[in-house]
Amino acid sequence: MTVTQFQDLPLADRDREWDGDAAESRVRRWAGAEDGPNARYRDAHVWHDADDDDDLFGGYKLLIADVVDGELKAVPRAIMAAAQVMQGARGGVDLPEDDIPRVKGHLARYYEKMGDTAPWDRDD
Repeated sequence: MTVTQFQDLPLADRDREWDGDAAESRVRRWAGAEDGPNARYRDAHVWHDADDDDDLFGGYKLLIADVVDGELKAVPRAIMAAAQVMQGARGGVDLPEDDIPRVKGHLARYYEKMGDTAPWDRDD
């Protein structure tokens, strides 16, 4: 099980709507992964189960990217949704305890790129 390597994807417009199901379909097509996950598909996610389910779509979690004008881009609203899930929203996400700080670090780098601070790093 592992956190996906930070890709430093370009950001989509901050006001771009997020539809995870539609993004999933576009990413699969863009990655040529209709029959199974591959490295390009993996790059759109923050975490994947490299040990047991690397070849199954269900082994990939926290999709944060979409295909915009033919290019894979990190979507701010997807990053925010993933951060909320990491904070327990929508029932949270089942990840190994050791991976949680790395996932949060991955998401925090995108928050920084957006000129913002990840929710777990705020002083409010």
